[in-house]
Amino acid sequence: MHFETVTVLILAIIFVSTLVRAVFGFGNALIAMPLLAMTSIGMKTATPLVALVAVLLSFAIIVRDWRSIDLKSTWKLLLASVPGIPLGLLLLKGPYETAGKIILALLIIGFSSYSLLKPRLVMLKQEWTAYVFGFLAGILGGAYNSNGPPIVIYGTLRKWPPDLFRATLQGYFFPSGLIIIAGHGLGGLWTPAVGWYFLLSLPAVILSMWIGNRLNRMIPQGRFDRLIHLLLILIGAMLFIQTIVA
Repeated sequence: MHFETVTVLILAIIFVSTLVRAVFGFGNALIAMPLLAMTSIGMKTATPLVALVAVLLSFAIIVRDWRSIDLKSTWKLLLASVPGIPLGLLLLKGPYETAGKIILALLIIGFSSYSLLKPRLVMLKQEWTAYVFGFLAGILGGAYNSNGPPIVIYGTLRKWPPDLFRATLQGYFFPSGLIIIAGHGLGGLWTPAVGWYFLLSLPAVILSMWIGNRLNRMIPQGRFDRLIHLLLILIGAMLFIQTIVA
C-alpha cells in the first residue's frame, strides 16, 4: 500500500473514531484499533498512537464535564488498573500480535453484541467489584487500548445516569491513559512514526471533537448507538477473518 494512501487512511480512521468518542464518551479505540491493525503500521504503532489521541480526547471532555464525575468509583477503577497495565504491555511487546488481533476482534464482537442485546442484569451494589473491572480494563488498555468495555459494562451494571456515565468514563480514561502512554514510553513504543502520525492527526481530532460535541446534543443516542455497534461487529468480524486467513 502506498505511503500517502496509508497516511490518508490512518487520518480518516482517527477522525471517525474520534467523532464517535466525542458523541458517546467512549468507543474510539474499539473502532480505531481493529481498522489500524488492518493497515501496514501494525499494532505496535497503532496502540501508542491511539493512546495519545484518547488522552487528548478525555482531557477535552473533562474540562467541560468534570463536575459530574463519580470520584469514588473512579479512583477504585484506576487503582485496580495499575497492576493490570504491565501485564497488557507484556502481551503487546511479546510475539503475540496475531493472538492479540484475535482477542481484540472477539472482544469487540462480544461487547457490541452485549450492547445491542442489552440483557436485563442485576444492579451492582458492591463497591469492591470496581477492582475486578478495573484490573481487567488495565490489561486490555495496556495491550490494545481497549480498556473501555469493562468500564462501560461496570457503569451499566451500576445504573449510572447518562451525564454521570459520560463524565465518569473520562475521569477514569484520562489518568489511566497517562499511565498507559508512560508504559508505552518505558517499553520503547514511542517511535518517530507514532509522533509523526499523532501530529498529523491533530487537525482531524480537533475537527471531529467540534462536530461530535454538537452531535451529542442533536442525535437520538439509541438509534445512532445501534448503528455504531452493528458497524463494530462487522469490523471485528473482518479483523478476525483477516487474521485467521493471513
